[in-house]
Amino acid sequence: MTSVTADDYAWIRSSSVFQYALETGYTLTLVRGVAPGEVLRVMDAEPRGTCAGVDDLIGRQVEEFEATDYSEESFIAGVFTVPGAGGDWTLVLHFDGGVAMRPRFLEALSAGGRAVVHSSNGGKPIHLFHWYEDGELRTTFEWPTVREGSTPDDLNSVMREVGFDLRDDEDGVGARVDTKAAVLALAERLTGVRVTEELLQGAEFQLGHLPEEPAEEWTGIVIDITDAHGERLYREITREQVETAMERARAEAAAPIVVYGPSSPAP
Repeated sequence: MTSVTADDYAWIRSSSVFQYALETGYTLTLVRGVAPGEVLRVMDAEPRGTCAGVDDLIGRQVEEFEATDYSEESFIAGVFTVPGAGGDWTLVLHFDGGVAMRPRFLEALSAGGRAVVHSSNGGKPIHLFHWYEDGELRTTFEWPTVREGSTPDDLNSVMREVGFDLRDDEDGVGARVDTKAAVLALAERLTGVRVTEELLQGAEFQLGHLPEEPAEEWTGIVIDITDAHGERLYREITREQVETAMERARAEAAAPIVVYGPSSPAP
């Protein structure tokens, strides 16, 4: 394991590439022992050839946005091989507006190995970190003091070493750490892969297109509202009930309107 800290990733704040990533939304995934082509296959990506360097990858994504009327659900992923701890890793990068790597892909890609992901949804902002081991989400967080997963505290010592302050109180002394830089350092501690702008600029990316996922079939809705007085309204309504009510409303709307005059008998 390397001794990298957040300070080693201070470059991201002067990087035009990384500023673009933070403004538009990005996902960077590192997968151990799975070749780039297989990564794209697991992601159900349609092959789109190759491109040289991250600037070209950004250009391909801009073209995709323009072709889909700036839909953030369809994106281009770029992948390439990079050496790291325990052998070769595949780096997956997409400027996806915040879609991020879908959990089922990460479960499959980390089966028998490891996958580490960090992402941002752009200007909102939400910054996420995920560590998968052998198909299982081990640790994930948006805020470093609020961790989830099957082993949410396993990385605590490493997180402190790279620069995270894991104290719950906000009055602690000491310099504030750049949490995004600390996330990149944490990813390197887990993978042995040093991400640099030079690495991304010099990469030969294999490309894959991920279309918008079809919406899941819905079976019902839940209404759960608590008012200012603590009174709770909770209702579960099935899809059949919703569709029946909609049909009734359409029938009533289509019925002729009868206007009664003064001499008309009461209805």
